[in-house]
Amino acid sequence: MNEIIEQMLDYLRGIWRHRWPALLCAWMIGVVGWTVVLLLPDQYQASARVFVDTQSILRPLLQGLTVEVNPDAQVGLVARTLLSRPNLEQIAHTTGLDAQVQDPAALDRLLNRLKERIDLVGAGRENLYTITFEDRDPQRAKQVVQTVVEVFAANLVGDTRQDSDAAQRFLEEQISEYEARLVEAENRLKDFKIKNVGRMPSEGQNYYARLQQVATELEATRLKLAQAESRRNALQQQLSGSARPPTDSEGEAVVLPVDARISSLEQKLDELLIQYTDRHPDVSILRQTVADLKRQREQELAQYAAGLAGKQADNGARRLNANPVYQQLKVALAREEANLASLRVQADEYERRRRELQNQVSTIPKIEAELVALNRDYEINRKKHDELVGRRESARLSQQAEQSKQDVRFKIVDPPRAPPKPTGPRRLLLLSLVLAVGLGAGVGLAFLWAQLWPTFDSRRALLRVTQMPVFGSVGLVRSPAAQRRERWQMGVYVALLGLLLLSYAGLVAVQMLRASSVALN
Repeated sequence: MNEIIEQMLDYLRGIWRHRWPALLCAWMIGVVGWTVVLLLPDQYQASARVFVDTQSILRPLLQGLTVEVNPDAQVGLVARTLLSRPNLEQIAHTTGLDAQVQDPAALDRLLNRLKERIDLVGAGRENLYTITFEDRDPQRAKQVVQTVVEVFAANLVGDTRQDSDAAQRFLEEQISEYEARLVEAENRLKDFKIKNVGRMPSEGQNYYARLQQVATELEATRLKLAQAESRRNALQQQLSGSARPPTDSEGEAVVLPVDARISSLEQKLDELLIQYTDRHPDVSILRQTVADLKRQREQELAQYAAGLAGKQADNGARRLNANPVYQQLKVALAREEANLASLRVQADEYERRRRELQNQVSTIPKIEAELVALNRDYEINRKKHDELVGRRESARLSQQAEQSKQDVRFKIVDPPRAPPKPTGPRRLLLLSLVLAVGLGAGVGLAFLWAQLWPTFDSRRALLRVTQMPVFGSVGLVRSPAAQRRERWQMGVYVALLGLLLLSYAGLVAVQMLRASSVALN
């Protein structure tokens, strides 16, 4: 620790030994620097603050109806491109800064300086921007800031409108193209249907589905025809001689009450057999019931035959004029004959359709494939056309919302104004900086001089450098004249140093008085 302190003292003694060059350097830097600071022209900084409001009540109302655009991203992009070359050229031309420009190189230098002097600072996510510009002329500084604000607002609204117009033109062109395609596809489909009328698939069925359907309907009709023939034959058997009911002595058929029930149940049994098989529970029960009724009928006929002999004398003159069950059987037979004729016509028609489809086995599938392709092309064009029309309406609604100035609103919080007093240069700070630089440069020069031409001020310094023992030292004894000269030099040095500091203080006081007078004016 003592060695460090001793070394620091050696450095200080070396600097003090070369104090005159240090003072001279401080004076030179101070005079030159303060002169430059005083000669610097006054700068006036004009500023303005603008706010871009992207919170609109229309946005949630129009959600899903218009084109979704992020207004915050749009505002950020406009702010980042505000100082582009076209905008800078517009600002320079509007404010007249390019009036003295003679060649492109001078224009480039002007635009570069203008870009450096225009300052655009944003306040983060609040979309609050501060625009500043510094110039010697306060009115020109204000005019530049005003022009930048106008360009900002114009770009913010103009870019959106240009994008909307470009989108509208593109959509109109695409819609016109797809309309032409749609009309062409419709004409091809119409001509194809006219050319192949009668051979087109119906209800979305293809050839094989239609053929299968016709075959199924033909089989069902044939089954109904066979069932109707079976019922017709049964009715004919009941009306024939073998199935005719027993007669009395006058030759009339004997009709018992149970015959009507048997006939009704047999007809119901035939209807069930059309729908179900013989193993169905309802069919089995109905068969058993008919068999029981027939046994009951046989018993009643036997009783009737036993009592017929005693009644022939009393009822000989009377005959039955009509038999209702027999008449009902004849009506049922006629109805079955008509039903058979209708089913034969249906079976012939289905058979004709099946043969016709079988004969077109190599034609109709090809027609159906062509129709599917034509419908596919038509549907693609129609969907694209409808989608483009919907997007055009969304773009139009978005453009109308933007024109209402409700989506993004540009507000000038602080309008541009000419500053009443200079905002620069900061002469007090510059004067202090010049003094500090001069003193620091003087001390550095003295230290460098001491290192280039070293002097040993103590035995320890000599021992440290030479590594040789020092047995003694002789002190310096100055004469009275030398002492007076040294005191005089010290006084001059202190006076010059004090004059340097006094000059700095005087310049600071003058600048403060000047600033106060400007503020009062």
